[in-house]
Amino acid sequence: MKNIKYILSTICLFPLILFAQADQFVSFSAKEDAFTLVKPFVAAPILIDNNIDSGILKAIVNLSVDIDKVTGVSPILKVDKVSAEETVLLIGTIGKSKYIDDLVKNKKINASELQGKYEKYLIQTVQNPIEGVKEALVIAGSDKRGTIYGIYELSKQIGVSPWYYWADVPIKKQENIYIKRGKYTEGEPAVRYRGIFLNDEAPALSGWANATFGGFNSKFYEKVFELILRLKGNFLWPAMWGSAFYDDDPQNGILANEMGIVMSTSHHEPMAMAQSDWHRYVKRNNLPNIWDYTKNTRALQESWRFGMQRAKDWEKVVTVGMRGDGDEAMSEDTNIALLEKIVKDQRKIISEVTGKKPEETPQVWALYKEVQDYYDQGMRVPDDVTLLFCDDNWGNVRKLPEINSKPHKGGYGMYYHFDYVGAPRNSKWININPIQRVWEQMNLTYTHGVDRIWVVNVGDLKPMEYPISFFLNMAWNPGQFNPHNLLDHTEKWCEQQFGSTYAKEAARLINLYSKFNRRVTPELLNDKTYSLENYNEFETVMNDYRNLVIDAMRLYYLMPSEYKDAFDQLVLFPINACSNLYEMYYAQAKNKLYAAKKDIQANYWADKVKECFERDSLLTIHYNQTIAGGKWSHMMDQVRIGYTSWNNPPKSIMPKVEYIMQTTDYKEKVFVEKNGYVSIEAGNYSRLNNSDKIHWEMIPDMGKTKSAMTTFPQNIYPKENDNIYLEYDIDFESTGDFNVHLLLSPTLNFNANKGLRYAISFDGRNEQIVNFNGHYKGELGLWQAEAIIKSTTKHTITEKGKHTLRFRVLEPGIVLQKILIDTGGLKPSYLGAPKSELK
Repeated sequence: MKNIKYILSTICLFPLILFAQADQFVSFSAKEDAFTLVKPFVAAPILIDNNIDSGILKAIVNLSVDIDKVTGVSPILKVDKVSAEETVLLIGTIGKSKYIDDLVKNKKINASELQGKYEKYLIQTVQNPIEGVKEALVIAGSDKRGTIYGIYELSKQIGVSPWYYWADVPIKKQENIYIKRGKYTEGEPAVRYRGIFLNDEAPALSGWANATFGGFNSKFYEKVFELILRLKGNFLWPAMWGSAFYDDDPQNGILANEMGIVMSTSHHEPMAMAQSDWHRYVKRNNLPNIWDYTKNTRALQESWRFGMQRAKDWEKVVTVGMRGDGDEAMSEDTNIALLEKIVKDQRKIISEVTGKKPEETPQVWALYKEVQDYYDQGMRVPDDVTLLFCDDNWGNVRKLPEINSKPHKGGYGMYYHFDYVGAPRNSKWININPIQRVWEQMNLTYTHGVDRIWVVNVGDLKPMEYPISFFLNMAWNPGQFNPHNLLDHTEKWCEQQFGSTYAKEAARLINLYSKFNRRVTPELLNDKTYSLENYNEFETVMNDYRNLVIDAMRLYYLMPSEYKDAFDQLVLFPINACSNLYEMYYAQAKNKLYAAKKDIQANYWADKVKECFERDSLLTIHYNQTIAGGKWSHMMDQVRIGYTSWNNPPKSIMPKVEYIMQTTDYKEKVFVEKNGYVSIEAGNYSRLNNSDKIHWEMIPDMGKTKSAMTTFPQNIYPKENDNIYLEYDIDFESTGDFNVHLLLSPTLNFNANKGLRYAISFDGRNEQIVNFNGHYKGELGLWQAEAIIKSTTKHTITEKGKHTLRFRVLEPGIVLQKILIDTGGLKPSYLGAPKSELK
């Protein structure tokens, strides 16, 4: 009921498309009323027309490979060759395929389902489709991309994730594939152009593409185009940092058009010319390299004409307008009249090159940053040009059409960000995009009538896999989502990547890590972000991430080995790497805290910072060189540690730490009684005293909590005059008779059953000598099982304020772990109360 109310409440703002995702029509076990696509050693042949579009044929070849990966059987491809067959898989586009048109003519397919529709597919079982064929599974499209989407929907449902290549998602083997008889479709997409922007792509994506394909060439883009189509997208702004899509490889534009990808150029690259294109063009043609329309009109117009001529025969959306060179603002004296003239001149070039009216070529004007100011000040473009609104680079929509505004023929678009290079800090390393925020802002966008273009800046593509899927799924049908089913989408996506057994927990992990990363981006995180003093905030958020790592590692080890590479990329690595950053900055904060007090504990935290900094580099090496056999070399090269300005440093810089010189006469460490107890770790002594032959040493990580203190050498016994002691300064807020509990390692009376003795006193008075294990008779007791000996003495404190506890050993082999002083409020616990605060 709540969901229905939500949908109805939004209809009044903007009509939503109220169809569901395609039902699951594939099964792998024999059922009645099912079409057999594959049975042991036999696959239904694929029947196509001789004149089939080459882009559709590429998708069909991929489908054939997918079926083979799932079943081990590759379907035979039949071109205009019909023989007596039990079943066939028939694929084509209405108006382009004689087989599909005959089915329409014979009323076996309803023409109204496809004719005049945009990017719609129909998957339908048909009895006696062609003479001699008993039954067909028909994939019919209203147009080229509709047919392709139907093909890839079948691939997805037989178990091939759209991310099989880009995230190494394994393909589960099946012996049979059955199709439930009936008719399936997802209708038409709500948003016309739905795509991604590969941006800020150095050093990670560029390094990987160079190592894998030799650059941003057609081999690289074929993988990108296929992914977009499998996700039912259709639009791309290509990589542009030092790259030029059409110029880097002449096959890039040809391939995009063939596969069905609508190409465009980013918000500051007009007329199908990348920024680098412009610089190369003027250099080749000995033209002035001045990006200023008032000073270099002819060169700019010539370059734009060249860009349009090169791309004139391909499906595209042409970016118009002009920003400063290198994605900068125009000069301050730029006026609206000049900008409007630029657009007018660009449209004239478009018309002259294409031989068509300018409005017949899709165009977009991006209201990015200062360009929105021009729009707000009254600048306008022709009505057929799409107005592309933008967010603030951080996922917050800046401007939307007014609800009751005059209709705009060119429609509206939205340029959104998952990745950003700019102030106050870059955000380009890891996914920081909880889908709840993406949904809320893009739903706001859609309900205000923005449905022509949705394009999202995804940086290096990886590791934005999940938010990309969500964004493109939502662009197809925003109405399928509401506040109550977002996590359902995450779970279904995880089921697609990891299987149903692990989906719910994997989804929880993705949901939480993206939530944590949106609190503050990794690049903005530092030792001052969270409070050490107030509400235990920094330790809490650090432990939140640590717990997430534990859960992710547990799930990783439960998974079959074939899923581990995918899980590592999509879930484990982001959590592990970000948790490590939290630990590092927490350690730096603690180092600064103790260093300011000249406390020797600063050194422990300094070492922690170094350890985490080194671990970060090792995690990077693991991702680049180990996952999927080193397939993703360079993909984690992006620097995330060491920012001092908005832009990243050339390499990671370890946070600054301070070491404190250790002394044997450190008098400033005073523990404070609070909540009725004092708790002191043995290593946090205020002073120690050695002799010429015996000395104290800390054994790190020994015992139940932090560490332990004992004397060395272990075979030298203190003489009567030796004072081998540790002292602890304590500020008491109460007085009375208090029990002092020493937690000692369970060392036994190895010295001929004599026992081990220590002396204990406050302020050098009333020293008590205690033999804590002399009575041991060899029986098995709680000492061994609980790995501790608790030795208790009672002392009287008559005055509030500072007092000194002295612990003096009379034999070697005594290992002190912790001191607990009960002043009336000490509660039972297995590990003892947490460490008291220092004054």
